[in-house]
Amino acid sequence: MENVWLISAIWLGLALLASIISIRVAMSVALVEIMVGAVAGNTIGLQLTDWVNFLAGFGAILLTFLAGTEIDKTVIRKHFWSSMSIGVVGFLAPYVAVLFYARYGIGWTWPQAQIAGISLSTTSVAVVYAVMIETGFNKTELGKIILAACFINDLGTVLALGVVFANFDYWLSLFGAVTAAALWLLPRFAPWFFGKVGHRVSEPETKFISLVLLGLGGLATIAGSEAVLPAYLVGMALAPAFLADPELPHRMRIIAFTILTPFFFLKAGSLVDFNAVASAAGLIVIFLGVKMATKFVGILPLTRAFRFEAREGMYTTLLMSTGLTFGTISALFGLHQYTILVTAVIGSAVVPTLIAQRWFQPVFKPMEDQGGQALVSGREE
Repeated sequence: MENVWLISAIWLGLALLASIISIRVAMSVALVEIMVGAVAGNTIGLQLTDWVNFLAGFGAILLTFLAGTEIDKTVIRKHFWSSMSIGVVGFLAPYVAVLFYARYGIGWTWPQAQIAGISLSTTSVAVVYAVMIETGFNKTELGKIILAACFINDLGTVLALGVVFANFDYWLSLFGAVTAAALWLLPRFAPWFFGKVGHRVSEPETKFISLVLLGLGGLATIAGSEAVLPAYLVGMALAPAFLADPELPHRMRIIAFTILTPFFFLKAGSLVDFNAVASAAGLIVIFLGVKMATKFVGILPLTRAFRFEAREGMYTTLLMSTGLTFGTISALFGLHQYTILVTAVIGSAVVPTLIAQRWFQPVFKPMEDQGGQALVSGREE
């Protein structure tokens, strides 16, 4: 019989260990949780029960939603072309390169090559947002530009998955219609509801948001899509309400980072099989190298064109080279290639983020200290 309490203690003990290590080595706790999950998964064997998968999935949904709430429409309008261009190129460059390498370089079938391209085209909203929160860069224009570009990048990944695998039927149409209606109603209804219930110990605001996210996530699953997809859109829709009430996202971040996201990042790390990695290490390194190289070739020149400072351009490029949530989801379609692809995806969550934090973190420039000046020196008006 499954001992729920002992399994819970193991998972939370690993999360606590990751937190302590991250403090000691001054590294993002999300990255440490991935690495701790990988070691634990290959040594003590972490059990991926239904409830663990639920907590990990809900953690990814809530983290993606909170990233969406950071989108400032004023900043996005001001830097629309930089965010859009970086996001589109961040998807297309690695997708095309990995697709052709897998198909013609190592002889994978066309469907397998498509999965490889889609899996490694992603960036990671979850990892990037976790890093932004820890460093405070979510309060800068640069951080908001990067988060918006991440969304555009991953939207390309989701659309590509939809074109290749989605069933275009009644359920998909219903999901699209309900999501569109929710995105139209929420900015009008939610502020009124939040004002009525106020800040209570029972957290009615958090429960309402969770209800919306889980409801739309359930419809997405029925429609053959992913539950995490509508979360970012809902976050964007509620961004003005969250910006007007900073206490609400603060409380939700406490819930997310305390009990939910550790399961998500630890689970991601546990998916790495060290034996399988050793047998295909060369191919994994090549895939990771192709992804990072094409992101650099595509994105870094754009940061120069939009007049980012050199350090900010490198930081942006490195964070856009990450991958996790949608990359792991995409890799699931790869069946026999899953271990190779998911290891390359998880590697892309760790390597570029670690480099960005260690050597290229730019000067922190809070928006309120800018005096109306943009964080990047370019002007897009």
